[in-house]
Amino acid sequence: MSLAKLLLFLSLPLYVLDQITKFWTVMNFPDPPMGSTSSFKIQPVVEDFFHLVRVHNQGVAFGFGNGSSWAPIVFLVVPIIALTMIRIFWKKGVFNHPLSQVAVALLLCGIFGNLTDRLVQGFLLDAYKGASFWQRLSEGYVVDFLAFKLPLYDKLVPSSQGWWPAFNVADSCICVAALLLFIGGMRDEQLAKKKA
Repeated sequence: MSLAKLLLFLSLPLYVLDQITKFWTVMNFPDPPMGSTSSFKIQPVVEDFFHLVRVHNQGVAFGFGNGSSWAPIVFLVVPIIALTMIRIFWKKGVFNHPLSQVAVALLLCGIFGNLTDRLVQGFLLDAYKGASFWQRLSEGYVVDFLAFKLPLYDKLVPSSQGWWPAFNVADSCICVAALLLFIGGMRDEQLAKKKA
C-alpha cells in the first residue's frame, strides 16, 4: 500500500481522534496546580481499574525529563529527527513489508499527535497568557489522560499504587508501531535464514 493511502486512511483518522480526545480532556479537567504535572480531578470509568485524568508530560515515556529545563527543547527536536529518519528509510525501501508500512503510519500518527501538543498546549495555559512566545512554547506538554491499574504493577513500582503511567492515543500508536516493527523484523530475519 502506498504511503499516501496509509496516511489518509490510518494516520489521519487516528491523529484526529488523538487531538479530539486531548482537547476534550483539556476542556473538561482543570489545569494542574503550579509545580504539579497532574490535575486533581479523576473521572472513574471502571472503578479502580480505568480512570480518565489530566497529566502534563513534558518528558517522554513514564515522565522522564518532566520539569527539567532541557526537556521541552530536546523533545521538540527529537520528533523532527525521527521524521527525517523515517523519510530516509522509506525512500531506501527499508519499510517494504506491509507490516512495517502500517507500523510507520502508526508511528507518524504518534509523532505528529504528541508534537502538536508540544507546539500548542503551552499557549493555552492560563498561567502563561502574558508570557513571551518562547516561555509559552517552553511550557508545551503532551496531554496524557488514560490511566489503567494493572495487577502486580504495584509490586514493581510501589509508589504507583498499581496505576500504569497515564498515556494517550498517540502513545498507543507508537507502542503498537514498535511491536509491529519488532514482529516484522523477526519475520524478515526468519525469511532471510530460510533463503540462506
